[in-house]
Amino acid sequence: MESDCRILMCCLRPRTVALHLLFWGLISLRVFGAALLGEEKASVVETVATPCWQVEEFVVSAECTQCTTFQSKSLAACSPTGYVEKINCGKSNKDEYKSCRSAAVEEQLFWKFEGVTMGLTVVFALLVVLRQRSLDRLASEKVRRQIESI
Repeated sequence: MESDCRILMCCLRPRTVALHLLFWGLISLRVFGAALLGEEKASVVETVATPCWQVEEFVVSAECTQCTTFQSKSLAACSPTGYVEKINCGKSNKDEYKSCRSAAVEEQLFWKFEGVTMGLTVVFALLVVLRQRSLDRLASEKVRRQIESI
């Protein structure tokens, strides 16, 4: 039985409307709260000395290499990725270390991702084939029962 109503009536139930309002209200609070906290943190970050590579142009003097055990304990730049590159800032002529991402590690992660994606593709393709076969079997049994009942 179809109705001429284009809006689903289940979406207009008071409980559903209340849940939607609650959900979107929490989402908007989370987004706007994060934006407000980001503004507060930005003012705090300005008081701390920013690295020269964030405010001026720089030249990479040593390519991205894995941090040694001493560097990982002494340099804060080693902690995000475990790799660091030495840079020379243009105006101030200071040598600093900057965290970087290794191309070899990134390539390895890419191929792992591709392998997992291909594996999941094969698994779900097999599941689709098996489900289709079972549905075809059920349909043929239903047709056979209908023919037998005649």
